[in-house]
Amino acid sequence: MYGGFTENTERKMTCYQSSVLSVLLRDLRGLIKIIHFNTLSSWVRAHNDTSMKILILCTGNSCRSQMAEGFLRSFNKDWQVYSGGTHPASSVNPYAVRVMKEAGIDISHHTTTPVECYMNDAFDYVITVCDNAKESCPVFTGHVKNRLHIGFPDPADATGTDEEILAVYRDIRDEIQRLFYKFFLKISQ
Repeated sequence: MYGGFTENTERKMTCYQSSVLSVLLRDLRGLIKIIHFNTLSSWVRAHNDTSMKILILCTGNSCRSQMAEGFLRSFNKDWQVYSGGTHPASSVNPYAVRVMKEAGIDISHHTTTPVECYMNDAFDYVITVCDNAKESCPVFTGHVKNRLHIGFPDPADATGTDEEILAVYRDIRDEIQRLFYKFFLKISQ
């Protein structure tokens, strides 16, 4: 008798512990397979050809890039779309928020982001939206598969009455929607 147990009791406990351990190991192997499958499934979904990671760049990241981000996200909810600026404004332009709301897209929750925040990310596309003739476009030095330029005049330069300024923003918004929808159709094929 060892510590209050008979040798037979100890043998039974050891046998019982072994079978519990076997069951636990079997369950653990199954759990590892499930975790591996779920991780693999997530990886496949994240690297599926239909998934895109796109960065839209401008200088201030307050108007054009924000509108383009809003439209691309509305075209495909599975795409990862971001926008940034080389000299980001303090907030998204209220006229941009207003005209996008008219188009059924809420960008009021968007924030301006410095392009440096994305330098360690890899992107399928980096698209600059500045007006080549009037400003120097930002250059993204991170990992990029495709670089594009789809330029638009800066609606923030608009002057006049509130209605005249809104008309300029609406024109730019409609042009951004048209050209980015064309881009969307092209890369979705």
